[in-house]
Amino acid sequence: MKNILILFFIAACTLVSSAQEKKEKTKKEVKTIEFKVEGNCEQCKKRIENAAFIKGVKNTNWNMDTKMLKVIYRTDKVTEQQIYEAIAKSGHETEKASADKAAYDKLPNCCKYKEHNPHVK
Repeated sequence: MKNILILFFIAACTLVSSAQEKKEKTKKEVKTIEFKVEGNCEQCKKRIENAAFIKGVKNTNWNMDTKMLKVIYRTDKVTEQQIYEAIAKSGHETEKASADKAAYDKLPNCCKYKEHNPHVK
């Protein structure tokens, strides 16, 4: 009987240790990144923030004056590149993903940052 209790105790400790190791491996890491996104106005702000707000993203904030987007996201749910690509699909340039041409062409005239900023190609 004593041996059975000892074996049960060892098995329980092993299971707890294994569960803790698994939890460590899938630990949720929250990361903040900031990068430039081309745009001009309040409509751009809304579009950029909404485009970046994909699964795994906790918060987005685009500064119209500095053109900088701050994104807080979970690295176990989304990658930085997926965020860049989601924004590009909305028609806005980032340093790591070119804007989708069809989406850019559909932007309202006030949002066409290439026409307003000759340095953007």
